[in-house]
Amino acid sequence: MLFSYSNSRSITVHTPAKLNLFLSIDHKRSDGFHDITSLMLSVGIYDTLVFTEEPSSEVELRVVEANSLQPQQLTAHESIPTGEENLVVRAIRLLQAKSGKQQGIRIQLTKRIPSQAGLGGGSSDAAAALFAVNKLWQLGLSLHELRELAAELGSDIPFFLTESTSAICRGRGEIIEPVSIPHCLHFVVVRPGSGLSTADVYRHCRVGNHSENQVEQLVGDLASGQFHSLSSLMLNDLQAPAETLNSDILILKDYFSKQSVLGHMMSGSGTAYFGICQNRAQASQIAARLRSTVKGHIFVVQNRL
Repeated sequence: MLFSYSNSRSITVHTPAKLNLFLSIDHKRSDGFHDITSLMLSVGIYDTLVFTEEPSSEVELRVVEANSLQPQQLTAHESIPTGEENLVVRAIRLLQAKSGKQQGIRIQLTKRIPSQAGLGGGSSDAAAALFAVNKLWQLGLSLHELRELAAELGSDIPFFLTESTSAICRGRGEIIEPVSIPHCLHFVVVRPGSGLSTADVYRHCRVGNHSENQVEQLVGDLASGQFHSLSSLMLNDLQAPAETLNSDILILKDYFSKQSVLGHMMSGSGTAYFGICQNRAQASQIAARLRSTVKGHIFVVQNRL
């Protein structure tokens, strides 16, 4: 799911965002985490990371806003964790610990996927770090082994290390069943001006009560092009608690409910909200109207086939 190109000392990775078309909270585990069932699709919003080997053992991370050519220290961007808190740095530290390598890496991250949005930007970046550093340090780890390491860092990260662009993810997200969705879907994705902490949303969530085969029905209808049923099968158990924490989600929910979209929902733990449109023209029209009324990031994107 990652696009990369390299030379002898550097690897560039383009890593996508994701949308959850289904997310059920199945039960709370004894370790405090939750078992989930989720249908995840990667979509065409990308961060770009350039990894360059360094002779020291330092891990240096810089971030560049997509609309700026001037790199800035990561500490300048309060919405993105700094230093050892960042998932990219943690992924590299995990590889150092597992391999015994203490080589350094310089990373420049061009950020296009909004943070605190439920779009998987941090997880996608961490997957890129595992993928790239494994190659640069010639560790020889397979994708399966990288996914096992990824599961130690976060529940969404293993998905970005699969060869499939869509999958049902279970457990904490580490049990991955690739699925085929051969149809192009057009989305309007809105990340309002405010974000949400994933931990806060999970603290307020409740275990859902759903049909065990609902996600399979959704995948089957997506695969066969029977889009009329999407709105009744799409699900996000995190949306209700997120709505109590952030009124922007309710505003977007009300807006999309008045559009003739195939389905609409919050992605992940929010605050990004999306509508599945009937075609690209409708997606562009809705996005144009939203840009005149909503402050935030607005994207017209497709799923990756």
